[in-house]
Amino acid sequence: MIQPIKKDDELLAEIKATAEEVEGLRIWWLGQSGFLIQWRGVHLLLDPYLSGSLTKKYAQTDKPHVRMSELVISPEKLDFIDLVTSSHNHTDHLDAETLKPILKANPKIRFVIPEANRDFVVERLGCDPNFPIGLTDRQSYFLNEATAINAIPSAHNELDKNEDGFHKYLGYVIQIGPYSIYHSGDTLWYEGLEKRVASFKPDVLLLPINGNKPERKVAGNMSASEAAAFGKEVGGMVIPHHYHMFEFNTEDPENFRKAATKEGISHEVLEIGGKLKI
Repeated sequence: MIQPIKKDDELLAEIKATAEEVEGLRIWWLGQSGFLIQWRGVHLLLDPYLSGSLTKKYAQTDKPHVRMSELVISPEKLDFIDLVTSSHNHTDHLDAETLKPILKANPKIRFVIPEANRDFVVERLGCDPNFPIGLTDRQSYFLNEATAINAIPSAHNELDKNEDGFHKYLGYVIQIGPYSIYHSGDTLWYEGLEKRVASFKPDVLLLPINGNKPERKVAGNMSASEAAAFGKEVGGMVIPHHYHMFEFNTEDPENFRKAATKEGISHEVLEIGGKLKI
């Protein structure tokens, strides 16, 4: 099983040691599509999956979710989070076993979701119906004067909407201080996505690389080569995600490295528990 480069108390100590630094921004990969962003004491947690819930759920089925990597940190230890996101309703992006401890440990936390998913989120987490902050296309939430969360539709595999026209799958552009970071959630590269993302002039693109293979019987994402090409089209450094969690739905990050090198783009492949400073 893949070991995080840092985990548990060692990872926690590293995060807390830089919390009040005024120079730069830090991004940690927590596995799958989960990232922690830190800037001047503000901590944003994007789509965390920090449990074994899917492995347990599918253990005796024809779609076993066999883990490839160890859990990087227990969710209840993250008691300093200002805002957490869920990009859509799939459990590796909306996990009750992860989110309930995080919400309990952070009484003042803000929780951003697709508005289309409010009823589902409330039922899964047992939270107050008015607690989640719901967004759809071209809407934003301002955590403070220096931090905005901007919604861009994602296609997983389609640009699905509810009966009110609200998108069920979102990506988020995080504008925090002088930095701009695009977190795709789960998405294919659909026409016009690159222009929408490029309009924010992102410094970092957090993109999936596990691809779209119907034989997996799950919705798909960009492939490693598509993520690299998307990065070339948009600009900014690409950090890949959505691999090394489940054996049936992964990708070798070396394929992304090769594609990124071929495209000549700025990129960084993080190990679980690893950090990028910009």
